[in-house]
Amino acid sequence: MPRHSEGPRLKLESAEYDTQGRCIRPQSWVIRDGQRKKRTGCGAGDREKAEQKLAEYIGIKHSVPRELGREPRDIYIADVLNIYLTECSPRMARPRATAQRIQILLSWWKELTLADVNGKTCRDYAQARIGQPWRSARPQQTGIPPRLVTAAGARRELEDLRAAINYHHKEGLCSQVVTVSLPPRPQPRDVFLTRSEAAALLLTAWRSHEVQKGRTTKKWTSRHIARFILVALYSGTRHDAICGASFAPAEDRGWVDLDNGIFHRLRQGRRPTKKRQTPVRIPFRLLVHLRRWHRLSISERAVVEFQGLPIKSVRKGFDAIVKKAGLKKHVTPHTLRHTSATWMMQEGQSLWTTAGFLGTSVQMIEQTYAKHHPDYQTDVISAFSSPRRKTGQ
Repeated sequence: MPRHSEGPRLKLESAEYDTQGRCIRPQSWVIRDGQRKKRTGCGAGDREKAEQKLAEYIGIKHSVPRELGREPRDIYIADVLNIYLTECSPRMARPRATAQRIQILLSWWKELTLADVNGKTCRDYAQARIGQPWRSARPQQTGIPPRLVTAAGARRELEDLRAAINYHHKEGLCSQVVTVSLPPRPQPRDVFLTRSEAAALLLTAWRSHEVQKGRTTKKWTSRHIARFILVALYSGTRHDAICGASFAPAEDRGWVDLDNGIFHRLRQGRRPTKKRQTPVRIPFRLLVHLRRWHRLSISERAVVEFQGLPIKSVRKGFDAIVKKAGLKKHVTPHTLRHTSATWMMQEGQSLWTTAGFLGTSVQMIEQTYAKHHPDYQTDVISAFSSPRRKTGQ
């Protein structure tokens, strides 16, 4: 079994002050590798660039063999993961999240070879991960208890391991195909908001004020989250696509065509993935809001802005609004996409129409949302309700 020692990782180093209380070095990200510390030159607010520096550090530190056709017993999993991290992760939609999962995999698998990958080691990994707090959690700073890794989270990490091994094999670096055994896929969460719950969430985000020293100020803090909620509910678009959308074509961003009323969800220059992110016609009610936000410079360049600047994520602020709204369900930004799909099915939209609008497959809609359709199993009910034929006639 592997030793669970920490590999190279990022650490947020505290600010330093001189004897007169002046800041001589602000908070910054450093790479800790055992007793060694290397500065990244990235401030506390530039985590994504720090993740890239970490990937570069790992690539330089480890001279990864690239001989063709090697045997699995001669290939360390750490080398496979490092190749995937440096060559594939930067091209992904969420490279930072991928890099974090690779770091977790490295800390467990790095002393093993591809020959050690089997059903038992994969099950051992999943068992070791389930119930562990997420590494990104900082309860000491936020006061919020850390989320724990679920079976779905462990499976997602093993999917990255599988992707790394498959990429390594396709590059011709391994003579055999190595199979990663995944835990059973958990049942999808059937969580969606009722219209009253969605209204409460939206109203809470719209009315929230900043609190300083226990006193409520007149400063609005969450209206950008209210705008995000509107876009997500009306368009059924994923969180990252909304936060990455502008009002004009731009490199590595999706964009909203206000003249023609079309949301181009796929980022410019990115290849389509299994998530599709096809263009969608914007519902008229949402289009009116978007045009007004742009005209009044509420959202001047990006669809979701805070204090005049585009934002990369609303996840933390969204979690706070959910808690403040008093919703008892486990609600995330992705819940709004589920809500949009469920409402469409409840209103009688066809599977094909719903799938096209959301940019997913008819099979996925049928598996997840068909039970919400008003005509679901109508034929069966009619069969039992029809008069019985007399025997012999």
